[in-house]
Amino acid sequence: MNPLIVVTGGTKGIGKAIIHRFAQAGFDIVTCARNEADLLHLREELLKQFPETKCYVATVDMSKKEEVKSFGELVNSLPQAVEVLINNAGRFIPGFIHEEEEGVLEEMIETNLYSTYHLCRSIVPEMKERKAGHVFNICSTASITAYTNGGSYAISKHAQLGLTRVLREEMKEHGVKVTAIMPGATLTASWDGVDLPEERFMKAEDVAESVWSAYQMSPSAVVEEIVIRPQLGDLG
Repeated sequence: MNPLIVVTGGTKGIGKAIIHRFAQAGFDIVTCARNEADLLHLREELLKQFPETKCYVATVDMSKKEEVKSFGELVNSLPQAVEVLINNAGRFIPGFIHEEEEGVLEEMIETNLYSTYHLCRSIVPEMKERKAGHVFNICSTASITAYTNGGSYAISKHAQLGLTRVLREEMKEHGVKVTAIMPGATLTASWDGVDLPEERFMKAEDVAESVWSAYQMSPSAVVEEIVIRPQLGDLG
């Protein structure tokens, strides 16, 4: 039976690149997104390229607690234990704290923080019991740097990094690894419409490779945090 990886927000960008990297290594996939057509297209693409791979998909709005919990129940109902959990789903709304529209903070916290919290609560207990597994939270350089125009997004990403550090401490003695990935500007749909050359961005595949490399460590070692920025410096 193939090992199993769960990736939230897996139809685009970093999530999709991670899925392809782990499918290439023989993992079965569970992923979710809001757009069902994108999910079905991804599954078809994966099965064509990796015919031995099982790919489970679910339409989920990660900003909604009950949908996240239902997704966790779906994952736990599968015959395989989760080897790797990637909390990747997130949303970026630029702005200034004092000028943002009402409700932006709540939306950023629900999507970027609470989804990670609730899915970890669903999946990590089994990892703890089994004394195995690896959780990756896709944070951001906005988790450690206050960017102008970062607004509530940066607040939510600071909080997500804090969650990751707390979970790492909790899981140390139980054999479960926890890693924060903090990418800078990556060429994904979040930057659509920005008039900048490609070389100012990292590739999503670079982030996927960093996740794969950290996963490859021996059981006695864990990469706690990875910061990756474009060679020419971050944007912001």
